[in-house]
Amino acid sequence: MDTQRVVSRDEWLAARRELLGQEKEATRAKDAVDARRRALPVVEVGKDYVFAGPDGPASLAGLFAGRRQLIVYHFMWRHAESGFPGEDQGCPTCSFLADSIGELSHLYACDTTLVLVSRAPLASIDRFRQRMGWQVPWYSSYGSDFNYDFHVSFDEDIAPLEYNYKDQATLARDVPYIRSRADAHGISVFLREDDRVFHSYSAYGRGVDQLLGTYNYLDLTPLGRQRYVTEFPYHDTYNGGS
Repeated sequence: MDTQRVVSRDEWLAARRELLGQEKEATRAKDAVDARRRALPVVEVGKDYVFAGPDGPASLAGLFAGRRQLIVYHFMWRHAESGFPGEDQGCPTCSFLADSIGELSHLYACDTTLVLVSRAPLASIDRFRQRMGWQVPWYSSYGSDFNYDFHVSFDEDIAPLEYNYKDQATLARDVPYIRSRADAHGISVFLREDDRVFHSYSAYGRGVDQLLGTYNYLDLTPLGRQRYVTEFPYHDTYNGGS
């Protein structure tokens, strides 16, 4: 403990009130950004995608499960073709995020479905989900264009590389880890009107940071986040899995 940080209660209260003002400014700024996000125009999804799920094939409209809104978390998969020789499992950083998903009934009550989608065979997804103990619906987009069209899988033979709204030339300069035949993470939001599906929002990179529940808790503490997001292991590997 740095002894210079130890102050009287009155000094602490003054500092806390000053921070409170900044927190309120940040909250108001976030409210404004959220309002602009809700006001974004939408694009109709005209392509027919087929996903493999626990109940058989499903369309994009089918992923809504009868609700009006759909949130898709693009869960990165680690397999040989993505540059992880010998691996066939979910990304540990995406797993860190998935561990933060709570009771889904609250979303359902707001006419919103949350699913995970990965470019991996369904058998591999099911095996990994059982290991992690998650209940969130998880679909395979393996063999479809879905991941490529929403810019979380990359293959120059299919489409030019694009990630986080940066084109291939910018990625080569600024984000060299994005390479052909690799995958990344992201989140996409869709709206359904009868049989029509519309894309309203996608975010990548730190755009999904607010979904990392562990970080939201650690941000309240003096020691902060402590580990970079890629330094968190699978939750069943702590202390030998205990």
